[in-house]
Amino acid sequence: MNATSRDSRDGDSWDGNWSTDPAITAAVHLPIFEKYFDHDLPLVDADCGNGAQTVFLAGRFHPCVGIDRSAEALERARTAVGEGEGHRSAPDFRQLDAADPEAMRRLHEELGDANVYLRGVLQRSEPDHRPRVAESVALLVGGRGRAFVVEAAPAARAALARSAEAADPTELPGPLDAPGLSDLSHLSEPPGTVHGPEGGLPELAEPFEAAGLSVLAGGSLPLSTTEFEPDGSRLDLPSNWLVVGREG
Repeated sequence: MNATSRDSRDGDSWDGNWSTDPAITAAVHLPIFEKYFDHDLPLVDADCGNGAQTVFLAGRFHPCVGIDRSAEALERARTAVGEGEGHRSAPDFRQLDAADPEAMRRLHEELGDANVYLRGVLQRSEPDHRPRVAESVALLVGGRGRAFVVEAAPAARAALARSAEAADPTELPGPLDAPGLSDLSHLSEPPGTVHGPEGGLPELAEPFEAAGLSVLAGGSLPLSTTEFEPDGSRLDLPSNWLVVGREG
């Protein structure tokens, strides 16, 4: 089970919606955040799951640490992904909880200020865990680091409904951790939600600002999943992204 997810999520669920090829995930995100990141700092991939994105990022940042609470996920990351094969740099995988600020404080004491890659972590978190994740990020980045945060936007429910061939988002079949719908259990679209480039960005920023971080940049982009539309095209969800850190 992942660090911040609901107890009903099993060890295989990371190999669902979010275990996409880095070529359509981290490689798309890298040009957005790398201009804000200090490449002399280490990078922490929070809730790294199967480690595919971590291995990609390890080719750009040294050291690169992938953290996840799931021992099973980390074992898969170490074996199936193949740490350091060929010319790739080997990331360091650790069994740590991104929602445990004290554990992140200890990791910061070891690594110093770090950059953080945070993809879909808040989405998979219980509401009362999200401030703890943001606090953990603030501890990891310290004074010099930055974090790239990307989460599915509220409008993603409509895309999921279309993929599931439901009439509307309120008719999504079965529990939201069923195949094709996993990891979006807390996604909602409250009345008055603003769609478009700014929709959802203030809400995404709130826990990080409360943890003492500033929003340095933000925007929207498609978030690729391993699911497909009824016509066979890949399901891309609307998502919002932020770069957060301390000013100066």
